[in-house]
Amino acid sequence: MSLLPWLRWPEAPTRLAARSPAEMVLDTLMMELLGQMREAERQQRQRSQAGGKVHTGADYSWLASAPRSAYDLSPGERLQLEDVCARVPPCYCGPAILRFRQLLAEREPEVQEVARLFRTALHEVLERARREEEAQRLTRQWPRGGPALAYRPRARIAPFAPDIRTISEDVERVAPPPPRAWSMPEFRAPHDD
Repeated sequence: MSLLPWLRWPEAPTRLAARSPAEMVLDTLMMELLGQMREAERQQRQRSQAGGKVHTGADYSWLASAPRSAYDLSPGERLQLEDVCARVPPCYCGPAILRFRQLLAEREPEVQEVARLFRTALHEVLERARREEEAQRLTRQWPRGGPALAYRPRARIAPFAPDIRTISEDVERVAPPPPRAWSMPEFRAPHDD
């Protein structure tokens, strides 16, 4: 018996390295969908078996074999979901999966509803990505500090022009010095009167 097959490296790492990030996102999201569909189907089967035990009073589940994949995606629906998955940027793959799991936990859906919730989660993540991209595009469009600092008036105002009267003219006039406190003697230069 040869040990050579056991000592070889698997072919998967080289194949994974050649895949693009978009393909990896697509595969990851579709695997998540199929896994959640299987889980929903298992839970649905458990609920129906629990209901059967209550009605008959006896448990004959050991006699029945578990049916395999009662619900499957239609080819058209699968292509539509793959198209939406392909539009998800790689950095939003994790948030898409988290949002999908959150929707599943909130509703505990039937198997037929899982694909609809998956599509909803993907559209929410795509909308969030679009809004963030739009916000980044707007901030890149303006110079540092945003649009408020980018405003520059075309006309210059010269506050020291002689023909412009200002409110501060009263302040600019020379005012007599304030009187000293009573405890201090007042020293003034003698006037030439």
